[in-house]
Amino acid sequence: MSGISEQAAEAAIGAAAVALRLPQVRAEAGRLADDAARAGLSHRGYLAEVLAAELDARDARRKERRIADARFPRIKRLADFELSAVPSISPASFAAVSSLAFVRDGEPLVALGDPGTGKTHLLIGLGVAACEQGLRVRYVTCANLVNELAEAADEKMLSRVVARYGRLDLLLVDELGYVHLDPRGAELLFQVLTEREERSAVAVASNAPFSEWGQTFVDPRLTAAVVDRMTFRAHILETGSASYRLRSTRAARELSRSKEQQR
Repeated sequence: MSGISEQAAEAAIGAAAVALRLPQVRAEAGRLADDAARAGLSHRGYLAEVLAAELDARDARRKERRIADARFPRIKRLADFELSAVPSISPASFAAVSSLAFVRDGEPLVALGDPGTGKTHLLIGLGVAACEQGLRVRYVTCANLVNELAEAADEKMLSRVVARYGRLDLLLVDELGYVHLDPRGAELLFQVLTEREERSAVAVASNAPFSEWGQTFVDPRLTAAVVDRMTFRAHILETGSASYRLRSTRAARELSRSKEQQR
């Protein structure tokens, strides 16, 4: 390819990038070539820069796909969790769960507290962090999970759906205790928890203490079995009863009122 013009070289790079499915190389090759020339990089140095750009872009796309596949209702991050507003969670405990060691060890996590105290933020934040570390995650409310399992059972596909939930690295079950489950729904949920027991992590958020889980699962023996599975080697975070959302709303109103008075 001696004597090839810059225009022809750019066209050849673009065509090869399309054929090899290297979209970032196609998009960035020209700019990186100019940067390499100004920096005096060798051909090897330029090639390393181009390939690094492609790898970074692929990693970013994989993270985006994992986050999309997790089906979060919204994106929350652990860095935005106001730990000072939840004094019942110690910085050490928060740091421990934020490391995601419990996911790698297949241990359960339970967040207990009243509505508006940060349980969902915790679950989603942990899930997003896990996605960004390359793990397979799924967020689902307890009611939606039970409905999905019931539909799968009716369509003779229950074992396939339970197995799919079993393959996740982290399953996030939110709003346990918000609705009462009939015996069939409770048993279906129990199947998923059993599939993952001591093997893959489950994080649950509930507005009810363990002593009240019997109101959700009805059957005392099933309740005892679920509590046993969710508390063995578990990380339990209590978010308390003071609503963060209510405090934020009041603070915003007070700020608005103060600004109006200053006018």
